[in-house]
Amino acid sequence: MIELKNVSVFYPKAKDPALKNINLAFKSGEFICVLGPSGAGKSTMIRTINALQPVTEGQVIIDGKDLAALPELKRREWRSRTGMIFQHFHLIPRLTVEQNILTGLFGKKKAFTTFAGVFSQEEKVKAKEILYHVGLEQMADRRVEWLSGGQKQRVGVARALMQEPEVFLGDEPVASLDPGTARSIFQLLSGVHDQNNLTTIINVHDVTLAKAFATRVIGLSHGEVIFDGSPEELDPMNLETIYGKALQA
Repeated sequence: MIELKNVSVFYPKAKDPALKNINLAFKSGEFICVLGPSGAGKSTMIRTINALQPVTEGQVIIDGKDLAALPELKRREWRSRTGMIFQHFHLIPRLTVEQNILTGLFGKKKAFTTFAGVFSQEEKVKAKEILYHVGLEQMADRRVEWLSGGQKQRVGVARALMQEPEVFLGDEPVASLDPGTARSIFQLLSGVHDQNNLTTIINVHDVTLAKAFATRVIGLSHGEVIFDGSPEELDPMNLETIYGKALQA
């Protein structure tokens, strides 16, 4: 269980808070899409959940414990339980697909063995199984810089899966992809989510994808939650509340 209790985040020199008095709870099995215009606080909220952004006020509660009160080692352990998928992939271009996937073990292995490229045979077999799962089994030895955008994002998903996460977090993971590729990535994420009963929280601009895949939609505007409901409740009036008159569908 993940809870945000009265969470606010203020950035230095910013006129308004990035997040303002957020109260939300997320359960296993939920596939949550977070909607909102640029600057609404979506990325900040994701970063508070995986302990990359400290909160100014309030608490992020993980399994009943205040994340900020935990020692750094425990916060690192929590991050190793969260699979993060980024808009700009954050892959290592000159490494192969398999090598990039194995970097998902960084949070679970000793630093020396990881950076030396020392991985067990069992870990390599697991990486190949995940490659098959994301449809890249024929590209294990291909350098990532030679892949298409959609293939790179599949590598990003595979790297997150290598962590055996309990939680999937996505910060606009399909924003730079064409609509067809974006949908295929969401289908992949949805399948992984269902198979592993994960908690999945994805920031997305595409309302159509949110309606098609989410079990719950959260709308942010100016750092505040202004919608929290089912995709079926996401009618034009609610969309206008989230986006103003510049609706993105």
